[in-house]
Amino acid sequence: MTSDKKFILKGNICYSEDVHTLKTVEQGFLICQNGKSAGVYREIPEQFADYPLEDCGDMLIIPGLIDLHIHAPQFSFRGLGMDLELLDWLNTNTFPEEARYGDLEYARKAYQIFADAMKRSATTRACIFATIHKPATELLMDLMEETGLKTMIGKVNMDRNSPEYLCELSAEQSVRDTVSWLEETRFKYGNVKPILTPRFIPSCTDELMERLGELQKKYGLPVQSHLSENQSEIEWVKELCPDSGFYGDAYDRFGLFGGNGRTVMAHCVSSAEPEIALIKERGVYIAHCPQSNTNLSSGIAPVRTYLDRGMNVGLGTDVAGGSGESIFRAMADAISVSKLRWRLQDDSLKPLTAEEAFYLGTIGGGSFFGKVGSFLEGYDFDALILDDSSLRHPQPLTLRERLERFIYLSDDRHIRGKYAEGKRIF
Repeated sequence: MTSDKKFILKGNICYSEDVHTLKTVEQGFLICQNGKSAGVYREIPEQFADYPLEDCGDMLIIPGLIDLHIHAPQFSFRGLGMDLELLDWLNTNTFPEEARYGDLEYARKAYQIFADAMKRSATTRACIFATIHKPATELLMDLMEETGLKTMIGKVNMDRNSPEYLCELSAEQSVRDTVSWLEETRFKYGNVKPILTPRFIPSCTDELMERLGELQKKYGLPVQSHLSENQSEIEWVKELCPDSGFYGDAYDRFGLFGGNGRTVMAHCVSSAEPEIALIKERGVYIAHCPQSNTNLSSGIAPVRTYLDRGMNVGLGTDVAGGSGESIFRAMADAISVSKLRWRLQDDSLKPLTAEEAFYLGTIGGGSFFGKVGSFLEGYDFDALILDDSSLRHPQPLTLRERLERFIYLSDDRHIRGKYAEGKRIF
């Protein structure tokens, strides 16, 4: 749904036109027309002269940030168990906690904390994992609808290689619950949409994947999952799927790897050339989660390769693999780990720039949702008003320098306003 609001924000405007081009306009005018950006101007065009104006003074105005990969039920244990690798971490921390969401009272308490944090954050769009529990997933959707953020939320599917207390009884039951969930939620919300969510290949039987592929075609749904995150996981997939050429091929066999619809795969840390080629061919989105990949000892994704090949890449926080919901932190971490990869692993892959990291956190991931993540004309009006006045400095700074400092130094206290599709969230 679009807003019928028409207004103008005046301030220091920064947005990406493409992966290499950061546009900055000092004391410019950003026009909102029916929930869409009508462009950025140095003077107000005559046709918008009667629109109400909000003067943001010396504050920065940027597009809302995009989180392509976050686990809502893991928010409760962020910052814990960071000395474990992925598979041990899942069994020790993740699965026992996610099982608690079978209790709706607990789910309400935990998901309210998550929803409140997401509302306060710089994120305006997100792809969110829930759990296998249908009632708790619907509760999460209800709570996120109230935040005003634009999100895609998935009931997780997993019917093998999972603890008995967090494993669906069969592929048939998993799909039956998923269909029931879809029928109840597909058209229920204005801000929240469902997304198919097989957890990852090791936890989903071929029968379940085949049926989810059929659901994807029937309902035209987007898909989210995990890909080539950890070496042990990749070897496990080879054992489970001997007929697949590589991890991504195991999804592709069932029509769950782009092509038929939008797909986002988290991580892609260790994707080899055949997998990279298929990701590009199918238009699959990569959710780069640098902090999680560091915390869980997974490695460093070759994001420079992905960008140079014109692939679809955005950022994810991957809470609780990542310790918080800040996409600004993900931008800073993406730059940092790219430097380490360049220095220690492959000096042919240049580190990311601040402009490129900002692109990843805005229009790079935003395009998964459509024309989102920029102030180019016709894009959804998702915007943040940022106050960096408390980040004191003795020297004059350009807008580009102020934005870079904000990426590294800011937190939620510096966000003074937030819009999604032209509707003010706070």
